[in-house]
Amino acid sequence: MPKTKLKNYLHLHFLVFIWGFTAILGALISIDAIPLVWYRMLFAVILVFIYFIIKKKPLSIGPKALLKFFIGGVIIAVHWIFFFSAIKVANVSVALIALSTGALFASFIEPLFFKRRINFLELLFGLIVIAGLYIILNFEGGYTLGIIYALIASFLSVLFSVLNGLFVRKYEAEVISFYQLLFGVGFITIYVLFTTGFTMEQFALKSSDFTYLFILSSICTAYAFIVSVKIMKHLTPYTVILTLNLEPVYGIILAVLIFGEKEKMSTQFYIGATIILLIVVVNGILKNKKKTII
Repeated sequence: MPKTKLKNYLHLHFLVFIWGFTAILGALISIDAIPLVWYRMLFAVILVFIYFIIKKKPLSIGPKALLKFFIGGVIIAVHWIFFFSAIKVANVSVALIALSTGALFASFIEPLFFKRRINFLELLFGLIVIAGLYIILNFEGGYTLGIIYALIASFLSVLFSVLNGLFVRKYEAEVISFYQLLFGVGFITIYVLFTTGFTMEQFALKSSDFTYLFILSSICTAYAFIVSVKIMKHLTPYTVILTLNLEPVYGIILAVLIFGEKEKMSTQFYIGATIILLIVVVNGILKNKKKTII
């Protein structure tokens, strides 16, 4: 493997590890999901803005682009709120397994955007994934709400990715990231002002929260947002798809090591989780082969 490709491949694994660690940070931070995401996006947008100042890059864009980025920012904000809510009401393992269904949601969302027929094999895979989730729900009934939240987060993440796949053709990744983070934190600010308001009870941080939030907003958000697109330009879709599927694996291993008994699930949970992960991997491989043939 050439040195440049190996470097980017290792960098991609590091990013996937970071994304898996995001769930751990969500469990460690003491505040609820909405203030957590607000702090995450606020700190991240400040850091990305500093990046633009250092690099002396322009931020000016047209009104149509602003509207597009506003929609993307709202979607990613709501996605993170549901994802961290899933962790808070269930645990890291449940949230990550349910989130790994994203590739299959894409099988239904992409045809709507790109006007193609739904593939029968993708539909079959979807039914198998539902069976895997049923096995988990049947034996881990206490985590039903967490799974629902994570599935909503999974759907929104796919919608966000599809939209960004269209945006990145015309705009730089750094510009997209800055405005989506800015509009996301703006959306949450307005929502909080018109509902509960910014209360000390909701937004008060423990001393440890500052450290966790800084890691979450800098490394897991600002850094990952900008670097991920650049890395994927040097690797094949096949490599990227297979590597991304390791996110729940990394996350669950970390969760068990850090949280111990709280993250240990029943045998049936791991059977259902294995079914879901295998289908996601097979789906990714088949999709990549189809694109290669075309």
